[in-house]
Amino acid sequence: MTSPTVILDISRALTSGHPNWPGDAPFSVTPAARIAAGDSVNTGVLSTSTHTGTHVDAPWHYADAGLKLGDVPLELYIGPCRVLDVRGHNPVGPEVLDGLEAGTERLLLYTGEPARWEQFPTDFAALTPAFVHRAAELGVRLVGTDAPSVDPLTSKTLDGHAAFRDTGLYIIEGLNLSAVVPGAYQLVCLPLPLPDVDGSPARAVLLPLPERA
Repeated sequence: MTSPTVILDISRALTSGHPNWPGDAPFSVTPAARIAAGDSVNTGVLSTSTHTGTHVDAPWHYADAGLKLGDVPLELYIGPCRVLDVRGHNPVGPEVLDGLEAGTERLLLYTGEPARWEQFPTDFAALTPAFVHRAAELGVRLVGTDAPSVDPLTSKTLDGHAAFRDTGLYIIEGLNLSAVVPGAYQLVCLPLPLPDVDGSPARAVLLPLPERA
């Protein structure tokens, strides 16, 4: 009998009161139709920022000339990846990439964020522009972090995002990597099909790498 595939859900659960970036629209699901009230079905009205919880940034988020979400190749978010434990590096610099396996196109960074944010974190490990440029030199195409942003909360210049713009790398933010053993996996991260937006909440999971024949 074939063993069931182990699926690691690395998305943040979106529940009532989920903290968002200060100033962003709060997350809510408002009851609409209810069977208990005589309706034939239960439904809800979803309201949220495009950057709630686990989400992808389309380049248009940080560059007016950048691609909107519908123009970002979906293949970026599906394929082999490597999870690195970078706790203790704040901000995260290029030194964490020493010894990175050649051919790594998708890189996920565990900076030490918990599985659930009771309050929005104000002190988290951002990524330095030097890290982003070094990752690009090594052939990385997509970087994910468990932090809510690649830039510090108080940044006005968004140097990290600018480095992603300049190198053409793509971003996932707000992952939940607290229960993941560092190593190689298969990433599946699917944003909502919203073609004309700057980002989207996403469901991200890790699967074992396919066995080589």
